Amino acid sequence: MELGSTVGAVRSTRVLLGNEVGPAVVVIKDGKIYQILSDRDFSKDVACEVLDVGDSVVMPGIVDCHVHVNEPGRTSWEGFWTATRAAAAGGVTTIVDMPLNSIPPTTTLGNFSEKLREATGKCFVDTAFWGGVIPGNQLELRPMIQAGVAGFKCFLIHSGVEEFPHVTDLDLHTAMKQLQGTGSVLLFHAERDIQHATEETGDPFQYSTFLQSRPDVMETDAIRIVTELCMQYQVRCHIVHLSSAKPLNLIQEARRAGAPLTVETTHHYLSLCAENIPAGATQFKCCPPIRDSMNREQLWSALKAGHIDMVVSDHSPCTPDLKKLDSGDFTQAWGGISSLQFGLPLFWSSASKRGFQLHDVVRLLSRKTSQLCSLDDQKGVLAPGFDADLVIWDPEREFEIKEANIHHKNKLTPYLGVTLQGVVCATILRGRLVYGEGSLCPEPLGKHLLIPQRENQAQL
Repeated sequence: MELGSTVGAVRSTRVLLGNEVGPAVVVIKDGKIYQILSDRDFSKDVACEVLDVGDSVVMPGIVDCHVHVNEPGRTSWEGFWTATRAAAAGGVTTIVDMPLNSIPPTTTLGNFSEKLREATGKCFVDTAFWGGVIPGNQLELRPMIQAGVAGFKCFLIHSGVEEFPHVTDLDLHTAMKQLQGTGSVLLFHAERDIQHATEETGDPFQYSTFLQSRPDVMETDAIRIVTELCMQYQVRCHIVHLSSAKPLNLIQEARRAGAPLTVETTHHYLSLCAENIPAGATQFKCCPPIRDSMNREQLWSALKAGHIDMVVSDHSPCTPDLKKLDSGDFTQAWGGISSLQFGLPLFWSSASKRGFQLHDVVRLLSRKTSQLCSLDDQKGVLAPGFDADLVIWDPEREFEIKEANIHHKNKLTPYLGVTLQGVVCATILRGRLVYGEGSLCPEPLGKHLLIPQRENQAQL
């Protein structure tokens, strides 16, 4: 079947429907799932193009709600063209772009309009957008909600870029008052500077020096503030990229008390551990940091228990020079890990060994992420009426990550040379074949997803 062509139906012996895997035919009409039939109920005479994928698994496309595309302004780091091609090759059918590290950041209505213009005609998968909360932009928040942002992100610590300053307690209260009653969500980079943080006095070539400079208590202190705000204002709050298992009790207590609070972790916190990071290997640096293997297993336990809601890439690339590989200085290197293309196999390679099932993959990588950004009425579920966004993959097959196969603009990643389990065979976006067996559709077929006004936003 030709790339870019419309798929009328997909047949497989392993279609994931709810918690069950079995033979089925997914019939597609006008970009939506029209019906799901058993093989015997599907007429061979139906005048549509049927893609028979044998025993490959068919499930909803991945929704990655934490991606730094960096366009406009830092397109040497990434861009919509390369990021969304990488997404399609990884079975990701929807990304949500972070408000930084683009220049300008998505912190005003005008900047959001500029980002939409820049992204037009460049997206190979569907793309939604987060806005940003920074000091003094509170009057921009409601206009951005009306324009279709999925919600907002803020930092409780220096963001790493000057044009996206972190917020004070006063800024947070001001923003929360603006967001009350809108149904929107505020995402938190939850680390906070502490007075007695360990100074980076050790060997900057050793990962342990960097790790000691960002202790767990920085996350715990920040998350305590988030839980209090969430309870006080009853505005949806979300903790991005949780790396430490220590604040999990705080999060659980707040949720039991009625806080509308969710939390994500990332593939790197679940796949990597501090003990295995070589000296000078700055491609492993991110903030908050990758912690030890005991902490990693606690994150897996929390995922299994439902205490962590979802898993995302936090794809945060940069140009190779910013990683300071020549000096191997962890204290000076840019913090960020590239993994957008490999989220599904990264997760499955570890999760399958810990008793997770295919339906857990959909819940954690598609359904819950769709819910966070209010796309759950169209994405993340294999059912009639939902967008026909499908990933077709072989969960048993292994492959090695090689530079030649990476579609990100910059190929530097801690996963180079790693063998993973789970090969993406094809990706279908709203009924169109956008990726198949190593090749991408020549034209970008993705669209912008502007989040419509919710009912309780009528007063805006």
